[in-house]
Amino acid sequence: MTAADFEARARRLIADLGLASADAVMGATLLAGGVASDIGVVDLGDRQICVKFALEKLKVAADWRAPVHRNRAEYAWLAFAATVAPSAVPMLHGWSATENGFAMEYLAGPDILLWKAELLAGRVPQGAAAAVGAILGRIHAASAGPGFDAAPFQNAEDFRALRLEPYLGFTATRHPDLAERLNSLATSLDEARTVLVHGDVSPKNILLREGRPILLDAECATMGDAAFDVAFCLNHLVLKAVHLPANRPALFAEARAFWAAYRGEVTFEDTDALEARIAALVPALMLARIDGKSPVEYLSEAERDRVRRLATPLVAAPPARLAALFPILQSELDTHG
Repeated sequence: MTAADFEARARRLIADLGLASADAVMGATLLAGGVASDIGVVDLGDRQICVKFALEKLKVAADWRAPVHRNRAEYAWLAFAATVAPSAVPMLHGWSATENGFAMEYLAGPDILLWKAELLAGRVPQGAAAAVGAILGRIHAASAGPGFDAAPFQNAEDFRALRLEPYLGFTATRHPDLAERLNSLATSLDEARTVLVHGDVSPKNILLREGRPILLDAECATMGDAAFDVAFCLNHLVLKAVHLPANRPALFAEARAFWAAYRGEVTFEDTDALEARIAALVPALMLARIDGKSPVEYLSEAERDRVRRLATPLVAAPPARLAALFPILQSELDTHG
């Protein structure tokens, strides 16, 4: 989408939602970053708001396509999360069926930090991981409770297209010796319908406002397995521990704090069974973020090779507990760089 096309669509969205007339829009600017959506800032003169439209073809090297109606599921996830943890999501301004997009609070300023940027800069915000874990656990638990309306989140096909195929399925084609294991994990995730899964709980999608997390980008929202969200976030902390050896102890401490806080909110299933699935998924996702369709951008080729050597045996034979997995990962990294 060109800048002009984005501005025209943003004007129509603003008018359709009744936020202002199209003529009242003073400008709309596309924001950089992100691969799955066009997102930008609309200037209404007295205020700025954020608008978002899902893309059919994602902005990656591989041919990766996904249904654009996921935009509505993302809005529904944010709306539900706001009922559980109001301060943990942006304020919503409405979703438009006509434009297949939505408007929300624009979060910017010196008190708004991106968790990913903080971590990659070598700053480990103490307590951020635990706060994210607790919020995620509360949302999962609430979605497993009585009265939850799961109708907007029957999005297994979208989750398959956005997560299972490009991560586990594609990685299986790159590692034939692990294909059976990776495809088995994907099948298990595909069949689960336990809780409302965000699908992209990553530091790049989490802002910190005065140290408190704000979760964004729930484009993959579906009913699924809680293990995916937990493993997805833990994997990002592990990969940053590969990249930032000086911060390795602090990053593993954050990973442990995340799991401890999350586990304290689990009321919907046996925590040991859940932990075993998480411990199996973390090394699989480590490999998927190296050899899948959406590799992380900050690792060097040497670091990618290190992740492959570290993850491969753990995909084949994972420990049943994170308390066993984390020391293995940390020890191997400390010993072999």
